[in-house]
Amino acid sequence: MFETELKFQVPAVQRPALLKAMATGTAVTTRLQAVYADTADRRLATAGLALRLRKEGRVWVQTLKGRGDGFMQRLEHEVRLPAQVGVPTLDAARHRETAVGQKLQALLADGAPLLPVYSTDIRRLHRQVRHAGAVVELAYDRGHIMAGDQRVVVDELELELKRGNNGALVSLAQRWARRFDLWWDVRTKSERGYRLAFDLAQVPATRAGLQPMPADHSPGQALARMVSDSLAQALPNAAEIASDSSTPEHLHQLRVALRRMRSLLRVFAAWAADPAEALALQADWREPFVLLGAARDIDVMAEWLLPALAAAGAPDLAPLPAPGGPKPGEVVRSAAFNQLMLRSLALALAARQPPVAAATGADAPAAARKLSTQAGEQVKRHWRRVRRDIKGFEQAELEAQHTLRKRIKRLRYALEAVQTLMKRHQGEALLKATRRALLALGRLNDLVVAEARYRQQAPQDPQAWFAVGYLVAQRQQVLQQAGKVLLRLRQESLAWR
Repeated sequence: MFETELKFQVPAVQRPALLKAMATGTAVTTRLQAVYADTADRRLATAGLALRLRKEGRVWVQTLKGRGDGFMQRLEHEVRLPAQVGVPTLDAARHRETAVGQKLQALLADGAPLLPVYSTDIRRLHRQVRHAGAVVELAYDRGHIMAGDQRVVVDELELELKRGNNGALVSLAQRWARRFDLWWDVRTKSERGYRLAFDLAQVPATRAGLQPMPADHSPGQALARMVSDSLAQALPNAAEIASDSSTPEHLHQLRVALRRMRSLLRVFAAWAADPAEALALQADWREPFVLLGAARDIDVMAEWLLPALAAAGAPDLAPLPAPGGPKPGEVVRSAAFNQLMLRSLALALAARQPPVAAATGADAPAAARKLSTQAGEQVKRHWRRVRRDIKGFEQAELEAQHTLRKRIKRLRYALEAVQTLMKRHQGEALLKATRRALLALGRLNDLVVAEARYRQQAPQDPQAWFAVGYLVAQRQQVLQQAGKVLLRLRQESLAWR
């Protein structure tokens, strides 16, 4: 079965208020002591499984968890053990009647022993509430995760749907997150425990994991899938940034995910249950996206510009000042950012419609054409604008050039989302052409941004004029290259099945 829950980290300043709000007459405190196990070669963690033995008050429960959708649902199978003296032994066979249990059995088929990896000691204050026709358990967990002589603090609020619809869970989460400035964290206790046990201070950034769009999806289902895919990329990267354990690549991939979601909402807003909300949401994402972009610009310059300037014989330049405004971690932990994340999830849930019956026989081509035709109508409007704006690109103002870049990005993300609905060869060729164009335009944009920063720096550091001159020369060269790439893009065709 699936467990459906949302989990939030609690800022230190909000702990007293949250504890007071939770401690009603119906709330119960339960001590949860658990040991998580894996093989010596960590094959369970690699397969996305977590196996634990937990004492809940006086009762022992063995639980096996597997991957779900990455942010809201997760496979779970629990076995309550009979009363006994001492600590029970972990037994993988207790889950053998489930699909996730069979996966565990296969992993342990060679007889590899299960070993304790880390443990948790949590005091859970929990109670159930009714909201919008649903029953949700609120659980405020405080305690520690321990591995050897290391430990990390647990201070988080979980909202688990016991009965009702997912929309009610999200609505209640929005209320509590807004009230207590909570930030959404998709990292599980098991993930945090493994990282502690194996000294993984940082993990790789999460990249896009796009799946082919099923031809029998309704437009609403298609949009829900697009937004969900974007959230699945955004949320893990956001969690690393919010917890101050990120790299520049986490910030880059978060912005890619947010840009993808904004683009798809812009192109396919008509497919939403509430098109006006879809357009409002994509517009509201602009402010945090821009704030995160200021920090990303500094990362980009450090990655390629400074080495290039050094290779060109630049004098010692004073470091560029950090951008003003909040840092990425502050942006991602903010109430505004988390409300936008939850609004995005709510929109994805609302966009889902009852599954379209699988088309068979003579109806199958008609079902495929239906979504393909509607996708074509939405994408072609943006394709026509792109082709129009390519004319005169090299003579256009910077703002117009930047607008074209944004429109080509929207086109690219839309094509990636519905590529399987296009004629194969034309779709691949057009997508490759948009990617080549964006590489050229991205380098041009980097040069423009860097030139503006060094012009601002020059009055305080005259040596910055060397960087300005280098960037102006580079920009003219890249501008010509971009113009040629754009002309080739304009010659491509947009064809559908």
